[in-house]
Amino acid sequence: MKKITTIVLVVILYSNFSYSKNTNEAYFAGGCFWCMEDFLEKVKGVEEVISGYSGGNVEKPTYKEVTHGNTGHFEVAKIIYDQDLVNFKELLDMYWKNIDPFDSKGQFCDKGLSYRSAIFYETENEKNEITRSIKSIENEFKGKKVVTFIRKFKKFYPAEDYHQDYYQKNFMNYLLYKKACRREERLKEIWK
Repeated sequence: MKKITTIVLVVILYSNFSYSKNTNEAYFAGGCFWCMEDFLEKVKGVEEVISGYSGGNVEKPTYKEVTHGNTGHFEVAKIIYDQDLVNFKELLDMYWKNIDPFDSKGQFCDKGLSYRSAIFYETENEKNEITRSIKSIENEFKGKKVVTFIRKFKKFYPAEDYHQDYYQKNFMNYLLYKKACRREERLKEIWK
């Protein structure tokens, strides 16, 4: 009986330990969500990135509806991160260096409403951090206006399975797409 009680206690302690992480979520739109997944999943402290849709007015939208319709949704990366290893401000700083914040028509070779950049906030602290970072960028780039949308987060819809980790599952196709879009060259031009 004592052995069973000890095992049960260890299982309870272990299960509580595994859920004690200080996780949070962030939602960034930066054009193609495959590219957002690619750089974000390499950040220390980011546990998972899920491609999906947010910001619109259609429930459970499909990729075709979002990219060809008038759903109001953006292609969004849902970032699940450990706040003990990386914080919202650090993620935001990395986000800016991986998008073109001055392009009002989309990102790189992807143009259209769903490919525009947007940051979704859940708290007033996050909103204030976003506003401060935009002012900082506009101070750095005199005469340029950041056109990234700031939106209150409401709902996130995961994209279809074939979009999840696309950059890993379809590595060669992804590299060809990324190169054709000149994403890296444009980022170097902007951020030097």
